[in-house]
Amino acid sequence: MTAPLITLLSDFGLKDHYVAEMKAVISTISPEARIIDISHLIEKFNIRMGAFVLASATRYFPKGTIHVAVVDPSVGTKRRALLVETKHASYIGPDNGLLMLAAQREEIRHVYAITNLRLMLTKVSSTFHGRDVFAPAAAHLANGTSPSDFGTEINDYLIPRFAKPILKAGKLMGEILHIDDFGNIITNITSKDLEKINIKPKKLLSIKLGSRSWDIRFYTAYGDVAWKTVLALIGSHGFLEIAINQGNASKKFKTKIADAVTVALRNSYGRLD
Repeated sequence: MTAPLITLLSDFGLKDHYVAEMKAVISTISPEARIIDISHLIEKFNIRMGAFVLASATRYFPKGTIHVAVVDPSVGTKRRALLVETKHASYIGPDNGLLMLAAQREEIRHVYAITNLRLMLTKVSSTFHGRDVFAPAAAHLANGTSPSDFGTEINDYLIPRFAKPILKAGKLMGEILHIDDFGNIITNITSKDLEKINIKPKKLLSIKLGSRSWDIRFYTAYGDVAWKTVLALIGSHGFLEIAINQGNASKKFKTKIADAVTVALRNSYGRLD
């Protein structure tokens, strides 16, 4: 039987001992578990960035993987600890939206508030739930503990705005989720969202960034266009991005993370393709 797989993502960095303590707790409770780091260099307290990196990576892990994510500026408050079951995996972390971008892509089955003290460390600090709540939960889940044993099933968990683009009158309304080191503008609009408005390669799109609209053609690869040409495409992460072949789209369009984005086929604005 294959040993259970647990992934870790956090904003803890690599200098301090926090990640090692989480791994120590998991290994003590579930010695057979395999642990893989997704990233511990998420910008401090940046839930949106953590959600994007988590959603980008988790699609490639095998079914049954347990993902632990900790970007938790409200640790120690009344915010809940969650165990989310999807069709493909389990997600453990704070109820602040961090888990939901990834979980929604895999179809959520059940969400439990983690409240069972027997499945936490004996002493739970008010500042390090990654070690005292989330790591033990992952380890016990890996050992075969039923998800329903962790606490009550809930349906009022937080779904952040960046996790749910809106389709209205043939237009997709979302926002900028991430800007990568190349200056590519990555939105929260997925390939499945684009299918709803019949967007296909080589179609001309009308894309509104902030207060200005631009006509941008949709392609499948950066190299489909000439050097320094603007294009839209689905990136390796599965989200729509606006890019420039060997250029910086974010600088050109003067965008920032969380800016509004509206996408439609050009003829949806009363023009021709």
